[in-house]
Amino acid sequence: MFPLLLSLAAIGSAQAATTYYVRTDGGTAAQCTGKADARYSGSGTNQACAWKHPYYALPPNETARIAGGDTLIIGSGSYMIGWGAPGAADTSGRCYSAWAYDCFMAPVPSGPSANARTRILGQDAKNPPKLWGNERVSMVLNLHGSSNVEIGNLEITDQSDCVESHSNAGARCERDQAPFGPWASTGLAASNSRNVWLHDLNIHGLAHTGIRAGGLTDWTVERVKINANGWVGWDGDIGPASSNAGQIILREVEIAWNGCGERWKTGEPWACWAQEGGGYGDGLGTAKTGGQWLIEDSFIHHNTSDGLDLLYMDGAPGTSVTVRRVYATSNAGNQLKVQGNTLIENSVVNGYCSYFAGKHFMLNGDQCRALGNTVSVGLQPGQSATIRHNTIVGEGDCLILTGGGTPTTKLDIVNNVLVGKPDYLATRSGWPEQTCAYYADGGNAVPNFAGNLVWQTKSQCPPGSICDKDPKLTNSSMANFDPLPLAGSPVIDKAIAISGFNTDFLLQKRPVGAGSDIGAIEVQSGGGSTPPVNPPVTPPVTPPVTPPANCQRAAPTVTLAGPSSAMKAGTKAEYTLSVRNNDTSVCTSTSFKLARTVASGWNGTLASSLAIAPGKTATTTLAVTSPTAAKAGSYGIGAGVSSAVGQAHTASASATYTVSAASVPTPPVAGSFTQTVTVDKTVYNRGDRVTMTARVLKGSTPVRGARVIFNVTRPNGRIAKVAALTSASGYANGRLSLGRAASDVGSYSVRSDATSQRETVSAYANFAAQ
Repeated sequence: MFPLLLSLAAIGSAQAATTYYVRTDGGTAAQCTGKADARYSGSGTNQACAWKHPYYALPPNETARIAGGDTLIIGSGSYMIGWGAPGAADTSGRCYSAWAYDCFMAPVPSGPSANARTRILGQDAKNPPKLWGNERVSMVLNLHGSSNVEIGNLEITDQSDCVESHSNAGARCERDQAPFGPWASTGLAASNSRNVWLHDLNIHGLAHTGIRAGGLTDWTVERVKINANGWVGWDGDIGPASSNAGQIILREVEIAWNGCGERWKTGEPWACWAQEGGGYGDGLGTAKTGGQWLIEDSFIHHNTSDGLDLLYMDGAPGTSVTVRRVYATSNAGNQLKVQGNTLIENSVVNGYCSYFAGKHFMLNGDQCRALGNTVSVGLQPGQSATIRHNTIVGEGDCLILTGGGTPTTKLDIVNNVLVGKPDYLATRSGWPEQTCAYYADGGNAVPNFAGNLVWQTKSQCPPGSICDKDPKLTNSSMANFDPLPLAGSPVIDKAIAISGFNTDFLLQKRPVGAGSDIGAIEVQSGGGSTPPVNPPVTPPVTPPVTPPANCQRAAPTVTLAGPSSAMKAGTKAEYTLSVRNNDTSVCTSTSFKLARTVASGWNGTLASSLAIAPGKTATTTLAVTSPTAAKAGSYGIGAGVSSAVGQAHTASASATYTVSAASVPTPPVAGSFTQTVTVDKTVYNRGDRVTMTARVLKGSTPVRGARVIFNVTRPNGRIAKVAALTSASGYANGRLSLGRAASDVGSYSVRSDATSQRETVSAYANFAAQ
């Protein structure tokens, strides 16, 4: 009852602006004003009744019928978004059957201030309206350039099982020929956006991305599910303008099963895939970003790559990541990845990174990506990282991995339960070993360990820890992990006291007894208890800002740059098309249509559009291939842009493709496919990590994408295999941790086999362990 009352109160407390209504029995914009919560009678125009579809409020011609600060209340029911929906093509500047992907709604108008948001709300939080994408529409909800906005009580999805561009034809969406089917690429898209509150949303089953959002400032996301989207849950990499700022808060969020399709009728995940098959799979990932991120009371699980990837935090002063009361489990890569000023506390982190082994379309290289380290922390000079009162279990290389840092970095690892399991990748390679508790991959930060319990890790127990004692958890298996300590557990009352630290993972009282318990959960006097239910939190209010000036449109700046030297006929050349939106900052983002010009008989491919915020620049690639019979000479190519704004948004640029005179081909040089392999040291100590580096060339040209297998023969004759792919510079790296037993002392040999285009070449190296 409380959430419903809160929802109604939020609707009723809107500022003195217009409230509009949408309901399934409403009318068109001509039939109804949209200003009354009433059905359309069936006759007449300009009646006091609701519109029948959100398109009448936010039509695809980019001119919204609601204004900044207004409220749009959508009644329960199903609303198709895309080509064929009511209002989709009404006087539209971009919604046509040939451009069905452009039939998305206009951006939500920005509210006039932080205290006067534009609101898009489902009327009934318990029976939210369903907005579902159709005919390959690019996005269901558009927040490009939208600020001072509240979105709540909605379901955002599509009605197809398919995954966009999936490697398996049976799971792949139709993209090339209409009808495309009832699917949408992205649920919610945003850029250049500030002071937004998303709450009570269920974003699921999209063919590509749940949320695609970057360039954000002061966003609060509460009680939002981002589940079973075919490529990624939240993709924060939108191009050059991706960095975020201010407070980015995710509270009571579930991010799960991304990298999987969804059976739309049942909600069952299927067709899960990841990077080895050409997919992605992160739960949440960003490009380089700033901001103060807070993720708390959230559940991040069963994504086909990393769970939470904030390793691209820019490390600037004032930026930070706080992970509090989060349960992360069964993600196929790392569970948590962060950078810079970091606090991870009262969380349960289960590094069950092999969960997807043998399931769906997941390949061997997809399991335990990035070595499956459970928690990965990038350190910065002069900054602090604190990992305290967590229960961490895993089967990757290590439970906690850090990278970088200097002696000025403050690193505290305190009061954690650290439980090791057999290293999945090492065991699969034929060289079984346990995961390690902690490893520093570069840098010289000095960690402070205190009050931890470390159990079953690889020949390692950090100083100040309780070692080699079973923590006696309710269930220590990763498949059914339950971190509640049992009676008699050595973690009870044994934590080092931390001032002001008075609750646990379940928001229960801490300490109970003589002292706090080590780990995420504090055993209560009567055993474990159900976590308390907290009422929804009102988002923070920022001071009002000066109302914006009028929008002034201007011609975009367009450049086209590419190869300047002559190329042989038949060569594919790539030209970078750069478009800058020169509109004033108060204008909404624009979807610029792109067109290209190439010589007759030539092939040219170019994206259909670019969405660009005012003052921002976006780029894409024009790929041009000349016919193999093209004559030597210079040929003009061009690209132009336009938009629904009209003549003011028309501009073009040109470049030259030069075909060289034909030459007699030089036969390939025998034995030109070569490889070298090196190790970073010649003598190692037991327990060290060996880094092997291969370089693959074709003549003097680096080979990209060659598969390299490092075969390491141990002193006892057993062979461990490590696989890698070469980068654009021809390099591939493999890492192997040495054992600590006496039998691990001796000579090792490395044979590196590199394969590309059915050619295989081997190289050799040796090292010793003492």
